[in-house]
Amino acid sequence: MVLIPSLLFLLTPTIIAQTTSPKRGLVHVPSSDHPNDDSIWITPPTTLTWYYNYQSRPTSSLSSSNLSFVPMLWGDHDNTFVEDVRGQKDVKWVLGFNEPDMEGNAGGSNIKPVRAAELWKRDIEPLKRDGKNLGAPGVSGSSVGMKWLKEFFKECDGCSVDFIPIHWYGNFEGLASHIGEVHATFPDKTIWVTEFGWADQPLAPTQSFFNTTLKYLDHLDYVTHYSWFGSFRSDVSNVGPNGAMLNSDGEVTDIGAWYLGRQAEGVKPGNSAAGIGRGNWLLWGIVYLIIGVWAL
Repeated sequence: MVLIPSLLFLLTPTIIAQTTSPKRGLVHVPSSDHPNDDSIWITPPTTLTWYYNYQSRPTSSLSSSNLSFVPMLWGDHDNTFVEDVRGQKDVKWVLGFNEPDMEGNAGGSNIKPVRAAELWKRDIEPLKRDGKNLGAPGVSGSSVGMKWLKEFFKECDGCSVDFIPIHWYGNFEGLASHIGEVHATFPDKTIWVTEFGWADQPLAPTQSFFNTTLKYLDHLDYVTHYSWFGSFRSDVSNVGPNGAMLNSDGEVTDIGAWYLGRQAEGVKPGNSAAGIGRGNWLLWGIVYLIIGVWAL
């Protein structure tokens, strides 16, 4: 009797819509060990339209693509950001600081709101006069992040901000609530979800979160861009292997295929090359059914 629900799960295919969206972009996290992985993101078919790499200059391996590059001033450091951006004639958007509310050991740029306002006026605001659309600092999805962002806007009174980037690594309900809070707080701004995933979850919940979230983001007209955090191999992922768009052998996982607008082929995030296809799931389901009936 216990095996029957498992059998039903095995025999029921995951219903996935093969979709494309002009909102879809890439958080580019390059691999020095596997530089050829970069070709995956720009090899047709792909639904990607833009990317960022946490830097002010584009990635050379992606330069032959049609992806729009979005520069970011990552943190508080000596820089040539204005000159770098002005040297790129096709830049439309600019991203502010990366998780300034977080400590460096957690991946944040760790800047106080008052200092961020000073840097913004010096290193980002001049680009508004060049016609660039400016994204606010991309804070974490925590309550600390929202507090930081509100303080930044108080300190940076009169600064030009066109859109609000947000990050999220929890469940779908939390993400929807967070987007709603940001939209209610800044109703005149559009939203970019520049990092998102459900960290350290089993594969099935991760895939369910992925598909539910993409459908939701595509539906919201005030969310104009989004980028799944997963452009790396599963064995180096710092948010758990199941959200990675490549398995440890460098093959495109189902999540990677869905995100790129391709047909999924059953590639799992682990180190197996092919995963278990639908036909094999059916075979194993029959075996389990026989065992289950025999056990009765």
